[in-house]
Amino acid sequence: MKSIYKYSLVALAVVGLTACNQEQSVAETVKTVELTTEAQKEAYSVGASIGKYMSGHIKEQEDLGFNVDRDLIITGFSNGLNDELKLTEEEMQTVLQALDGKLNEKRQAQATALAEKALAESQAYLDENKAKEGVTTTESGLQYEVLTEGSGEKPAAEDTVEVHYVGTLTDGTEFDSSVARGESAKFPLNRVIPGWTEGVQLMSVGAKYKFVIPSELAYGDRDTGTIPANSTLIFEVELLSIEKAAAPTAEAEGDHGHAH
Repeated sequence: MKSIYKYSLVALAVVGLTACNQEQSVAETVKTVELTTEAQKEAYSVGASIGKYMSGHIKEQEDLGFNVDRDLIITGFSNGLNDELKLTEEEMQTVLQALDGKLNEKRQAQATALAEKALAESQAYLDENKAKEGVTTTESGLQYEVLTEGSGEKPAAEDTVEVHYVGTLTDGTEFDSSVARGESAKFPLNRVIPGWTEGVQLMSVGAKYKFVIPSELAYGDRDTGTIPANSTLIFEVELLSIEKAAAPTAEAEGDHGHAH
């Protein structure tokens, strides 16, 4: 897209043609267009891809509280195609830069509000869960509940573990699940979030635990997209097997003994 169009993504959002929101007459015209030759398909694909791509940007503007005049978007796109602009390119660039700034301010305000909300909800959830029977809270603040006791050995932080797990937010939203994928997960225990590293070391092979992990033992104030900033995470984890870390050689221990 960047190699074809000189404007920014926001410019495309403003002048982009959104196929699903065209006037009825335009939609009817599209329905009657033949797409049999490669040239027809290429032309249609250029327009449709712009519309499809930019519809998400337009929706974001609306979600952030901006009113979007879809008729003017279509008019602007048409004018741009026919080189009949009602504003100069310099004027449009100024307008679009200002729009970029307003959108960024709204995004930041929304992110801050969500982070503050998640922090308050997380603390309330932790306080409530801590008081439940069967829940143990460690010195770090990690909370866990034994669902099924295991009888095998326990892993060390350097070991690789094989687990099945389901991860949810405190409102029940599932953000990750090896169970849903139908495939267990394997990873070195010291390469994951601190709540996992600490918690899974408490488990024996065959055990199933429920962990409630405060944000400071998870992703902190980072927003990962699926996990809002300051989120407390809930994991149900089943420890399937352990691969012990290879014992370091004397030379390796001398060079790397303090890597972790």
